Amino acid sequence: MSSQSRNSSTDQATDDATTAEAVAAAAQDIGAFIRTQRLSAQVSLRQLAERAGVSNPYLSQIERGLRKPSADVLAQIAKGLRVSAEVLYVRAGILEERPASPVRDALLVDDSISERQKQMLLEIYDSFRRENAKAEEGVDDANADVDNARG
Repeated sequence: MSSQSRNSSTDQATDDATTAEAVAAAAQDIGAFIRTQRLSAQVSLRQLAERAGVSNPYLSQIERGLRKPSADVLAQIAKGLRVSAEVLYVRAGILEERPASPVRDALLVDDSISERQKQMLLEIYDSFRRENAKAEEGVDDANADVDNARG
């Protein structure tokens, strides 16, 4: 085996180990966060498992960082904890954290709409914000062009 092949194999093994460590760290982080939320809500492990529709042992493994839950399971746990699924998705690394917004905050705490409805409204809201930012950039660019032509 050439030294280049060995280096490539070593690099791949290192990348795999790094990825495995990152996944384990994310599982631990989300598990610890869920446990903290559960304890602050004064809900037992058994109660949360029942509310979320997952088995008690599986929820225990999630909290201890032995399992990394899917997005669906996180949504069920969020519902059981009465927190936004988005919060759990961000903690689990599924979604990127978004800048704070009073509109977003109000939507996330509204118990009268479902998690799916919240996500749809947030997507629409974000699309409007992106559209307005692009339009504003166009106005700024046009003003700069006018200033340059004058100056």
